[in-house]
Amino acid sequence: MTQPPAVLVLEDGRTFQGVAYGAEGETFGEMVFNTGMTGYQETLTDPSYARQIVAMTAPHIGNTGVNDEDPESSRIQVAGYVVREPARVASNWRATGSLGSALRAQGVVGIAITGTRALTRHLRDRGAMRAGIFSGDAAQAPVDELLKRVQESPQMAGAALAEEVATQEPYVVPAIGEKRFTVAAVDLGIKGMTPHRMAERGIEVHVLPATVTADDILALGPDGVFFSNGPGDPGTADHQVAALRGVLDAGRPFFGICFGNQIFGRALGLGTYKLRFGHRGVNQPVQDVRTGKVEISAHNHGFAVDAPKGGPFDTPYGRAEVSHVNLNDGCVEGLRLLDRPAFSVQYHPEAAAGPHDASGLFDQFVQIMEAGK
Repeated sequence: MTQPPAVLVLEDGRTFQGVAYGAEGETFGEMVFNTGMTGYQETLTDPSYARQIVAMTAPHIGNTGVNDEDPESSRIQVAGYVVREPARVASNWRATGSLGSALRAQGVVGIAITGTRALTRHLRDRGAMRAGIFSGDAAQAPVDELLKRVQESPQMAGAALAEEVATQEPYVVPAIGEKRFTVAAVDLGIKGMTPHRMAERGIEVHVLPATVTADDILALGPDGVFFSNGPGDPGTADHQVAALRGVLDAGRPFFGICFGNQIFGRALGLGTYKLRFGHRGVNQPVQDVRTGKVEISAHNHGFAVDAPKGGPFDTPYGRAEVSHVNLNDGCVEGLRLLDRPAFSVQYHPEAAAGPHDASGLFDQFVQIMEAGK
């Protein structure tokens, strides 16, 4: 069956012609690219991708269809989807349907174009920018009109999105086997595999809304506190920064990832900034500054922490240091306090999808909770 025409319009006026993939209509978001060769279902359902149009650099997408086991949240979270060549047939023993049908069922507008490499190179040169996908009847309007609508859409800088994607009510993920610890996990856009990785280590995880206060967190009497990944500009997260400062004041062991790392940085008095095109994929090399060890890691972030990398620096909570750096561009990938039990990383150790190199960070969290007891 012939697919309706579609067009991808970038904020700077560049356009890419293609055909509709998924739902027909129009959508707007920040145009980014993901370099993962696998894990498209985890990517699509990661809440950190809220209000982003994601282009996959892998040429064939949808080969293994979709299933009921791999989603990281209850729905597809991306604003739009760009692929080169959608699979004509889904083939996997776990598949319950095709990716195209899942996109249509959830109203996710996508496009298939032959120029995903050209698009990626353009974004690397010009940086992430706003974009719109228009398909079917929506693609018939003049390009100048479509471009104007893209340029009037919201920017990611200044966007407060964590509370939009986080749970509205607390829930508990029980420990697998014997319960050893209780962790209060603040949901800023948490992936389903993250509390599961903690549960595997005997942790009962109380997942809390992004609006909780330090008093709410500490009222649980947790052995440790976790701040999750999530979408948006960390410069807007004043409420979450205040909550974390209360946790640090109380001396509770803390672990944060991705957005949680940026909030940790802000709580320490550091600034954050928007990366040119961000890190998104399952193949990013990160180095532990202390040991020199390099891990291949999963990433999804467009902002980073601005911290001194020359050695320890002072914070309101004692000395701190940059623990990890990205070997591609040198940006900060982790922080740790030297005088209190608190650390964070910018990447995703839950490995869904992605390499398992960094899974030991959950064991490190267990160790500081054990020491706290």
